[in-house]
Amino acid sequence: MKRKGAFLLLMIMITVLLSSCWSKKELTDLAFVSAMGVDKTKGGSYHLTLQIINPGNVAGGIQGGGAQSPPVTIYSASGDNIVEASRRASSRISRKLYYAHANLIVIGERMARENGLNPLMDALDRDPEFRNTSTMVIANHSTAADLVKALTPVDKIPANKVMKTLEFTQRKWGETVKVSLQDVMNGLQSPGGEAVVS
Repeated sequence: MKRKGAFLLLMIMITVLLSSCWSKKELTDLAFVSAMGVDKTKGGSYHLTLQIINPGNVAGGIQGGGAQSPPVTIYSASGDNIVEASRRASSRISRKLYYAHANLIVIGERMARENGLNPLMDALDRDPEFRNTSTMVIANHSTAADLVKALTPVDKIPANKVMKTLEFTQRKWGETVKVSLQDVMNGLQSPGGEAVVS
């Protein structure tokens, strides 16, 4: 009888200790980032451009009055580093920036030429929310902000259009290579290896 009582007491304690929502994140409190563009300004600071999904518009919901707004919203901010620029952008949004769904990272050509990719890789690798499977591209003869701000008529989310185009041209033409953040980090870290970014 003592064993049954001790077992029942142990089960009650485990149930009380393990049943909680200490790390809950409400969907209405998150701003889902689908693409991120990073440029270097003339003053030397980082300019971050974020493509944030409007969930109701992607799902086909219509706003009040019958007018449909775009499926994504663009926010941008500048800072001395990526973290500071991200924090400044989050101060303009009523929700917490959520990078786990960021599928596309665009780097401006000027930044890639002048600073290389190492400072950006360090910041992205240290962020626990950022996925290493995100696709990375460099904006050729353009800024990252121009590519992130572009809207597409066919695909609702412009970041998905860029990724599908990369996959299609790689499979059918071999013109581009779809490279993930992890591939770039491995290329930069391997001795004698080089990183290749489309």
